[in-house]
Amino acid sequence: MSMTMDRLPGLTSAEVAERTAAGQVNTMPDKSGRSVADIVKANVFTRINAILGVLFAIVAFTGSFINGLFGLLIIANSGIGIIQEIRAKRTLDRLAIVGQTKPIVRRDGAAQEIAPDEVVVGDIIELGPGDQVVVDGETVESEALDIDESLLTGEADAVDKSLGDEIMSGSFVVSGSGAYRATKVGPDAYAAKLAAEASKFTLVSSELRAGIDKILKVITWLLIPAGILTIVNQLFISENGLRTALLGMVAALVPMVPEGLVLMTSIAFAVGVVRLGQRQCLVNELPAIEGLARVDVVCTDKTGTLTENGMRLSEIRVVDDAFDPIQVQTAMAALAAADPRPNASIQALAEAYPEAPGWSTSAILPFSSANKFSGISFVDGDGVDRGNWLIGAPDVLLDPESEIALAAQELGSTGLRILLVATCATLVDSEPAAGSTLPGAITPVGLIVLEQRVRPDARDTIEYFDSQNVAVKVISGDNALSVGAVAASLGLGDPESAVDARKLPTQERELAQVIDHADAFGRVRPDQKRAMVASLQGEGHTVAMTGDGVNDVLALKDADIGVAMGSGSSAARSVAQIVLLDNKFATLPYVVGEGRRVIGNIERVSNLFLTKTVYAVLLALLIGITGLLARAFGWDPVSYPFQPIHVTISAWFTIGIPAFILSLAPNNERAKTGFVRRVLTQAIPNGIIIGLATFVCFMFVNRDYSGALASYTGDVLLAPSDTVAAVAGASQAIGAQQTQAATAALATMIAIAVYVLAVVARPYTWWKLVLVAVSVIAYVLIFTVPFSQRMFHLDSSNAGMMAVAGVCAVVGCAAVEVSSRVLSAVVDRRRSAESLNA
Repeated sequence: MSMTMDRLPGLTSAEVAERTAAGQVNTMPDKSGRSVADIVKANVFTRINAILGVLFAIVAFTGSFINGLFGLLIIANSGIGIIQEIRAKRTLDRLAIVGQTKPIVRRDGAAQEIAPDEVVVGDIIELGPGDQVVVDGETVESEALDIDESLLTGEADAVDKSLGDEIMSGSFVVSGSGAYRATKVGPDAYAAKLAAEASKFTLVSSELRAGIDKILKVITWLLIPAGILTIVNQLFISENGLRTALLGMVAALVPMVPEGLVLMTSIAFAVGVVRLGQRQCLVNELPAIEGLARVDVVCTDKTGTLTENGMRLSEIRVVDDAFDPIQVQTAMAALAAADPRPNASIQALAEAYPEAPGWSTSAILPFSSANKFSGISFVDGDGVDRGNWLIGAPDVLLDPESEIALAAQELGSTGLRILLVATCATLVDSEPAAGSTLPGAITPVGLIVLEQRVRPDARDTIEYFDSQNVAVKVISGDNALSVGAVAASLGLGDPESAVDARKLPTQERELAQVIDHADAFGRVRPDQKRAMVASLQGEGHTVAMTGDGVNDVLALKDADIGVAMGSGSSAARSVAQIVLLDNKFATLPYVVGEGRRVIGNIERVSNLFLTKTVYAVLLALLIGITGLLARAFGWDPVSYPFQPIHVTISAWFTIGIPAFILSLAPNNERAKTGFVRRVLTQAIPNGIIIGLATFVCFMFVNRDYSGALASYTGDVLLAPSDTVAAVAGASQAIGAQQTQAATAALATMIAIAVYVLAVVARPYTWWKLVLVAVSVIAYVLIFTVPFSQRMFHLDSSNAGMMAVAGVCAVVGCAAVEVSSRVLSAVVDRRRSAESLNA
């Protein structure tokens, strides 16, 4: 508490221009944390691009550029990733400008709002409740100025700032008002480091990314033995020429690389940022999209979140006949005019009583979230004392069992917001009574009745969360009955079931039990909000906290996902991972839905990509081991059946295009932990089935072509010209039969892979059925149209071989179906057991 003081005028325009030219300006870091050059570098120089680049160089060495078609994946991986990430970066930058903290500085004697990167050394910056400190400085004015430095020190208690005290950027004002002079700006200020960390465009620190990275590392190690075995088999055992051996090796290794998995993940995240940006939702950290998809409890503030920020004064009920209603209204007008940072309640008074008397303030007791009241002492123009006026919560300023407090409680139970206006003997230099925060004995004057407007879309939002099995807890500093009434109007319990936080247990386990059985909580202090979030997390819940005020900051910071309103305090916006710039609570379901779409769809496409990796590794190992056995026992040599172009086209309509479409499709299933285990549980059996079926088909249709030349030349002596013709005919026949065998094996592999796509696409919608049908039709055309057969080195004219392929494909598809049903039953039983245990 302190007296008012003369205001400093601040810098002049000339001084600001001089210091800006000298570089003493608060230059801010790149809002999204990555420059365009960084984005290009990160998308071009990747592990997968390096692997594909080396394999493309090997194919280019052979001169068979049609087999190097997979090299286009390098361009696709890099190009699409760069485009989407730059698009997302621009969205983040645009939204960050809209939602950034805008300090109020004094220049040329007048207060004005500026962008944070326009602050210069020496600027006088005004502070009020909820304001974030954007640069370092020293206090030059203080009226009970309390600063929360928990973001810097971890200490939750506010620090009182007197003249000359240092103020650090990254802290925020809890109560009181004042001003400080900027001493450190730009990279010298602590805020620059915070901004760089808080607003970074990042794809790390998520289970999804960590799981994919883990899988890629394993695949990289698998490539080494598979590649060596394939080279040995192709070049030395099968005694193929160098060109054929290299093409076979590349054909074996290319499908082992899940080239599109990282790309699809990046695209899904980036598209999520853009989509949410279109709804005026700023995502400070991309993993927040994933985190919100896993949320099962949403703790929401009432005022400004479920109800609109604005309030309207309904009436003032005078409870003391010693006070004339006009006298009370005059005092309220003075109180509203004197508050430098009015909250919604005080603004309602200012709108109702715009003509303030010419009173001046002699002392100020600023509002505190912990105390729930504020006060101002007035003196008129003639120096006459006009009293010490308090305004705050009736059940805090009065005995909760008193007649006036009970009347206020009854009014509040209807959803109205009730404040008490009172007077006290002194506001300055008073000692509160033991166990009380009041400045002394008070005299109740009247009840201020304010109408809160529930947001029209709040009920639909609550119903959405209920349909998704996400619990909603309304947590507010207001009267418990008032909070309960608002919650009840939205379908959450009834007013009588609302819990007064002053009666909450302090033990975490007991607290969690109370929270679990109630939907609305009133009179919750900031430290209690934090404790409630921690207790829910301790019970294994993933908690999202939404709020807009300073009293929400601690809980926002500790929650798994913090969601702030754009019109809320800058402190709340600074610690939240997600900011709803349109201030619509109804935007939250779209954010949750976007997170679920990203996670669910990436899990689906991961299944496709890793299935391909599994069958590619298995097929290469089976062919390689069979080749070694053939050499050891004198059997006919076995070469890898496919060329690189074959494995390229096999991925077009079984993985590539379908995965892209599936990654952007709607998906409302709540994300769960265990991404790697679930994906591999599905991908490994499917991959084994495809690899075995393809290998079996190839072994049935593969023939020993070493005797083909003898069948053409016979044992008789032919003329030289006849011998040349016979050799040419034999080579042509061998080439045709090898192509037919490869085509049959490829048909088996593609047919089962398409069936895996059909299983992954479940449950079906019309567009999913069209997607699968298009894939089937596309491959039928590729295998039957003469032009495509010539281009892709295919020959499906051998009816016998294609019949074998058909049988192997049918058996493989049946095995995939049985495997998927058995695994689904096992997973369902496991989930049921986990639910019972929970």
